[in-house]
Formats: sequence, structure tokens, C-alpha cells
Amino acid sequence: MNARKTQNLSEAKLNRLLEYNQRLKELLDIPRTTVSEASTRLIDHCKTTRDPMVPSVWGPIDKKDDPFAPTSGSGCCTVM
Repeated sequence: MNARKTQNLSEAKLNRLLEYNQRLKELLDIPRTTVSEASTRLIDHCKTTRDPMVPSVWGPIDKKDDPFAPTSGSGCCTVM
């Protein structure tokens, strides 16, 4: 009886290891990006995308293009 219990535990451990191994293999298939490539993309995005929160870099932004500008609505309050 004790040998059967030991065998069941060994099989359970083996199954867990096999599942873990399978998950690791799936992680290997995830596409990776190097840090230098990601940095270059981020720098390019920052250089080409106007940011209304940084007027010192981009200059003043027209009120209609500023998503943070207060809207002139007819209501007396805004609920967020």
C-alpha cells in the first residue's frame, strides 16, 4: 500500500514537471524585442508625437487640439 502511494506521488511530481516544462517551451515562442530596439522606438515616438503636457518642447497647442483643455459646455458641473 505504501509503495502504491509513493508511486502516485512520483507520478504527480512528474506530471507537474512535464506541465511546467511545456509552459517554459511556450514562453520560448513569445517574440522578444531587444532593449536597444525598444528604446529607439520610444525615442522616435516621443520625437514625432505632439504631447500637450510638454509645451516647452512642442510650443503652445491650439485649444481645439488640446485634449486637456476645459470644454465650454452648457452644464454647471462635470462628473468624472
